[in-house]
Amino acid sequence: MEADENRHDRVDQEIGRLSELLWALSRDGAADAGLPAAGFSVTRADRGFLARHGEGRPCVAFLAPGERHPEQGHRLITAAALGAALATSRVTAGQPGAIVVVAGVPVPDGVTAALTFRPGGHTWSPSPLAARAELRVSMHGRPGAGIDALTGLVQTFTAVSALRPRPGTTVQGIVTRGGESTARMPEFAEARFGLCAPGAADLDRLAADVTACAEGAALATGAKAVVERLGPHHAPLRDNPVLSARFTTHLAAHGIVATPPGPDRPPEWSEVGDVSVRVPTLHPSVAIADPAHVAGTPEFAVAAASRRACSTLLATAAALARTAVDLLAHPSLVRQVQDAFAAEAGQD
Repeated sequence: MEADENRHDRVDQEIGRLSELLWALSRDGAADAGLPAAGFSVTRADRGFLARHGEGRPCVAFLAPGERHPEQGHRLITAAALGAALATSRVTAGQPGAIVVVAGVPVPDGVTAALTFRPGGHTWSPSPLAARAELRVSMHGRPGAGIDALTGLVQTFTAVSALRPRPGTTVQGIVTRGGESTARMPEFAEARFGLCAPGAADLDRLAADVTACAEGAALATGAKAVVERLGPHHAPLRDNPVLSARFTTHLAAHGIVATPPGPDRPPEWSEVGDVSVRVPTLHPSVAIADPAHVAGTPEFAVAAASRRACSTLLATAAALARTAVDLLAHPSLVRQVQDAFAAEAGQD
């Protein structure tokens, strides 16, 4: 069997050959560029695509977002996934196992491990993800009796803002309907609240707190409150320490040192959390900018097109590919990953 060091060197060489393509993809390119020519079968969907190379197990999936928002670093994630998939397929040619790229579509059955990363202002392994839910608060007034629905909704916001936040929790609300005309008292008003918390139990408590705020505001104003939970909630990240440790080692080989996440980190969420409760998942954060640059801002979009982002992209793609190559080469490592996944599931 080929030595790990040789495989890792070949991965780095492949990423070097792909560097111009990956940087072009991270700026503006087709999300599946290069995959069909490399022997991947590509199935396209409305939001993205699924590409597969090889058959059987182990099956390593590289995750990419269906969206392509520069201010979130989505193109960097996609470019890293494609680069890692291409490098892995070339280094492991002829070996049993499969490589898939999942972009904006559900992770297929039979995946052994799912690998991705998050561009940010810190290099953390893992990069935690919060549980998330969305509530709709509808307030019904009675203008004929002088009961203003919007007043009840405004008092709901006031009560929510007065909540004593638990560590790692956030509530973000917006008014979606506030009345039809300034000439008439609103009979109906509506808002949505996005809730984040470290875990499912914390999320349920936070939802109960917001519901109590709405019901208290309705009681105080004479309105009627209806609180609904919209859609399924998103799960927090279930870290796989075996995958995180392996990736951290490979990233350090490229000069980037990951640390455990800081205690005062703002809550972030992603559909990757939902994947992580089904499949062993790697989800680190790798810095492309200073901590002052927050994802979702115009400044972060500029950082995502910087020289630092380019070098980080190549290092991250290589570390992802090295991790995948290790999984495809070592059944014992796969067993360790699966054992860690089962152990983490038992703690939920």
